[in-house]
Amino acid sequence: MTTWEIIWGNTEKLNILQMSMRAFCAFFIMLLLIRIAGMRVFGLKSAFDSIIVITMGSVLARGIVGASPFLSTVAACGIMVLIHRILSYFSMRSTFVGNIVKGKQLLLYKDGKLVEENLKRASLTKHDIAENLRLTLNKNDWSDILEIYIERSGSISFILKSKEEAKR
Repeated sequence: MTTWEIIWGNTEKLNILQMSMRAFCAFFIMLLLIRIAGMRVFGLKSAFDSIIVITMGSVLARGIVGASPFLSTVAACGIMVLIHRILSYFSMRSTFVGNIVKGKQLLLYKDGKLVEENLKRASLTKHDIAENLRLTLNKNDWSDILEIYIERSGSISFILKSKEEAKR
């Protein structure tokens, strides 16, 4: 057995040193890949961004524990980052591509009425919206609300009426 095999291992039966060395290397590789992918991966929390974080963690974990060849898992993670960057680029340039990749916001409430069709599409109830209203704005009254949207990230946003509209 070579020194490399003693430190790195080459089977699924890794000892503490071998798995620790792989984890050490994986940490810095993931840090580099995340820097390449960009901070939006962690900042926006859209399905588009969550997919890469979850999948990369899962794939690279296989390399750490020896279930898959380490360099193959690193290469797979690199390809995922590349795909993410390419789709991000085209999403910035095209609303159509952006809507496909990232989704689009849905209007849930307007003119004092819930948009039932969009509530169903978002799998939300009036009670979910009311809970968000209380948590976000500390309000239980809908009278000051002009519009409510579910954003591409899944968060719910509230557009308040102007002072003139609220007086009516």
